[in-house]
Amino acid sequence: MFTTREQLIKRTGKNGVGRFEFLEQLVNEFQGTNSFEAKIQVLANLANFAYDPINYEYLRQLKVIDIFLDELSKTQSPLIQFAIAGLCNLALDTENKEYIIHCNGVHIISSYLASPEEEVVVSAITTLMFLVTPESKPVITAPEIVDCMLQFLTSSSTRVRNLATVFLDDYCTEEQLKAAKKKLS
Repeated sequence: MFTTREQLIKRTGKNGVGRFEFLEQLVNEFQGTNSFEAKIQVLANLANFAYDPINYEYLRQLKVIDIFLDELSKTQSPLIQFAIAGLCNLALDTENKEYIIHCNGVHIISSYLASPEEEVVVSAITTLMFLVTPESKPVITAPEIVDCMLQFLTSSSTRVRNLATVFLDDYCTEEQLKAAKKKLS
């Protein structure tokens, strides 16, 4: 990961393909290919590029958040894993967070708490935590999500159990927990 745009430009060189152009090529390939394998590879690459804050503005310009959200509305499992991972990588940025929330992202992401795939569940929980703002917190800590987190406390996955514990401890009130526990018993 590069720490500044200047380092990125220095590394790219005068005649190299710029970062924006490269990301644009990836987006165009994703949108233009009929090959499912190519879509998986490109979406994985976009999710990886979403990890670097230098790319956030480029990814917003290229509407990559929309691509990730759109893929979450489909049922093709390998694409879902990379789409939710990409959103997770982008969700700490204030602009990205607001956009994801505005696009009904909390609802879309929370629907993947029921995924049978551990990686998807881990990304969903983490992304929801990253999306917490004073405005979004009531939706993110809605009773059905709190119920789900309480159920995750008995998961066979240590990662899922630990994330659920953090979610419940850091984002839920005692009243929410009491109400959810009462409902479950």
